[in-house]
Amino acid sequence: MFENRPHWADKAFWWVAPIVLLASAGGGIFYYFHSRNKAETPPAPAAETLPPSAEPAIRHPVPQASSSADRPEALPALNESDAPLQTALGKVFGADAAQKLLVPDGLVRRIVVTVDNLPRQKVAVEKRPLKALAGETLVHTEADLTLLSDANYARYTPFVKLVDKSDMQQLANLYFSYYPLFQQAYEDLGYPGQYFNDRLVEAIDSLLAAPDLPGAVLVVQPRVFYEFADPKLEARPSGQKLMMRMGRVNEAVVKAKLRELRKIVTTGRDPPDQRSDAK
Repeated sequence: MFENRPHWADKAFWWVAPIVLLASAGGGIFYYFHSRNKAETPPAPAAETLPPSAEPAIRHPVPQASSSADRPEALPALNESDAPLQTALGKVFGADAAQKLLVPDGLVRRIVVTVDNLPRQKVAVEKRPLKALAGETLVHTEADLTLLSDANYARYTPFVKLVDKSDMQQLANLYFSYYPLFQQAYEDLGYPGQYFNDRLVEAIDSLLAAPDLPGAVLVVQPRVFYEFADPKLEARPSGQKLMMRMGRVNEAVVKAKLRELRKIVTTGRDPPDQRSDAK
């Protein structure tokens, strides 16, 4: 879905691409069993009693954070982490960019909600970690067809350049350092016992699965919002639709950075400072 007024769907874009590692449906489901007639139901023999269910296995454990200029001397409490995290992100993306683009409150929680939403149909726009992006969805018409304009893709170019020049290893090192806070926020969101880094990898994989649209992108405007004319494209996850809306060239740049990022958060390579010290 696209907006032809303030472009809410795109306002989380640049955060989605580089910070997807760090950003809801939420709400855990609790199960319990209670016998309505214990007297009539004999207990199972001890040998046949099933063991309690184990917690889901962690598929992608994060490494221990190493010494780094981005690592806080003492990890702040979740509700007090906005200022130090924004400062640290400023070292990755530039202080001016971080100040101008980031929503300064609830940063960790906003990132977690956004990451969790990316493989879903809807993004919680009000929980985005990025300030509103000015501008509207730009289209042009050919006969009775409405297509995304090349000028619309150009709207993303400054942010894609920011992504392209960003050091994914530095960003991952920062993420590893602050990981306990991301994990806490993920469990608070309604996923007790589940692992945020696993969800992050799922979100990255979902973004990478966005199709590479070879030609003009047809859209329709059934009501207020623009939508993909192809219902199969419109039915894709919200993160994939963001990827498709930025155009093939921009999408290719972002996907390359996401692949680099995925490798780091799944293999746990040593941060740059340790690798350089080892030389």
